[in-house]
Amino acid sequence: MTVQHPSHRGSILLEEAEVLGHEAWPGEQYILRLHAPRCAARATAGSFVHLTCDPDRPMRRPLSIQHADPTTGVIEILYKVVGQGLAALARAAKGDRLSCLGPIGQPFRADPARPRSLLIGGGVGMPPMLFLAETMHEDTAAAYKPLVLLGSEIPFPFMARPSTLLLPEMPDAVIAAHPHLESLGIPSRLATMAGFAGCFPGYVTDLARHWLGALTPGQRAETAIYACGPTPMLAACAQVAHEFGVPAQVSLEEFMACAVGGCAGCAIEVTTPTGKAMKRVCVDGPVFDAAAVFPPAS
Repeated sequence: MTVQHPSHRGSILLEEAEVLGHEAWPGEQYILRLHAPRCAARATAGSFVHLTCDPDRPMRRPLSIQHADPTTGVIEILYKVVGQGLAALARAAKGDRLSCLGPIGQPFRADPARPRSLLIGGGVGMPPMLFLAETMHEDTAAAYKPLVLLGSEIPFPFMARPSTLLLPEMPDAVIAAHPHLESLGIPSRLATMAGFAGCFPGYVTDLARHWLGALTPGQRAETAIYACGPTPMLAACAQVAHEFGVPAQVSLEEFMACAVGGCAGCAIEVTTPTGKAMKRVCVDGPVFDAAAVFPPAS
């Protein structure tokens, strides 16, 4: 089944996805692996799925895609239990089938003219950053140089490891890294206020500010920011981008009912060249220009 939309939105596909694995992490965080070949074939960094959590619950939940493999048809989702719907999803077992609507939304638009890419993820906003980092890594023609900064106030949903990838712009003691990114040769660093070993002791946006401040003006001219996380974190990312004069894109987290643009329940106000406008996070986003959503204070 295909739900057709105007050409600028593409197509959103509906399929029965099989649960291949469901991994629990501290803090009621889960990594869900699904066989959803139609979604995997079209997914891009920043897109999401609208997933049925339980046959007895008609309302789906929007969940960001962390990884998609068109060859195997596998997608991977990271989520944290918040509410009864995701609590029901946490009980899904290998072999179960879930109704999956996706991929949905406008993705991040990587800029090859600014290959020095700063990817910032907070909490369950980490998945699009991991997906985007992999996408940049695979695009060898563009020569992207992604740096991934991840922040969490609960244990990270992975086993952090000391990085062997040197970053002279980082404080010496900040060495904790994401293991998969490290294995790909993509530098990453972690930030927390919870005192985890090897992490930057502060907000992830503070770490971003530290890194940007260590760059030369020429290096900042090659830099762009991409971010996903809670709204206060995204507002802080927009402020950091404004301070250093670099462009930024943000992926918004928003409640939504239909996720296909029909109900407009996820509409937000953004600034456009012609004035204020209402945009739907599901199909007009979830990725927007940061300054359009969080305009700098005059």
